[in-house]
Amino acid sequence: MREILVFVLLVVVWQLTVWLGSIHPVLFPGPAAVATAAWKLRLDLLEATFRTALAAFTGLSISVIVGTLSAFVFSQSTLIRRALYPYAVLLQTIPIIAIAPIVIVSFGRGFFSIALVSSVISLFPIITNTTTGLLQIDPNLLDLFRLNGATRLQTLLKLRVPCSLPFLFSGIRIASGSAIVGAIVGEFFVGSGQPGLGAMIQRKSASLDMAELYATVFTSTALGTLAFAAVSLLGESLLRRRFGMSLGGR
Repeated sequence: MREILVFVLLVVVWQLTVWLGSIHPVLFPGPAAVATAAWKLRLDLLEATFRTALAAFTGLSISVIVGTLSAFVFSQSTLIRRALYPYAVLLQTIPIIAIAPIVIVSFGRGFFSIALVSSVISLFPIITNTTTGLLQIDPNLLDLFRLNGATRLQTLLKLRVPCSLPFLFSGIRIASGSAIVGAIVGEFFVGSGQPGLGAMIQRKSASLDMAELYATVFTSTALGTLAFAAVSLLGESLLRRRFGMSLGGR
């Protein structure tokens, strides 16, 4: 409720600033002009949002699979973890604006390249969170499994994986927003021929229609917020129903 009140207050302040400051809408459109532009572009925005969401979901799915498997390997071998984990950190340090052109030039200007950019950007939090969860196991539980003759695989599947699920879902929750950003940036570099939010932002920037540009940017923000909320709700629901845990690990 408080979040809604703050949002309404910000919209009111924004509109009053435009009115009282006599700011030209070409430079800074008010929320009424943005809402009108969004309604005018509603069909285009829906199509673009669907395309971007599909690319982001594909990229996030790839990063979940690759990141989880990498974390499994890191949790089982200290040598491999020390040798390869720094390269996973590099994924977070390389600017997305540098990754996107390389991927697009290498794999072509299509849907797969956009999904791949999204997956590269969203991979790091999944690797780090899942690896942390797989390694932060109660030593007493590990001793119990050893005393009962559990194999390394049995310990991984029956102890480490269940205990790491809150960390995994926290990583996916963080990565969901990054996946949206990656898809939009990928579409931006692919060009206006790709029907997504990134290409739409590029077109509206070129046309200097600020109201429509703001409407497209706010739609992108809403998509990222919805993705974050959906992953959070899904993670909380699954953990509470199956394991009686939350994303905080309690």
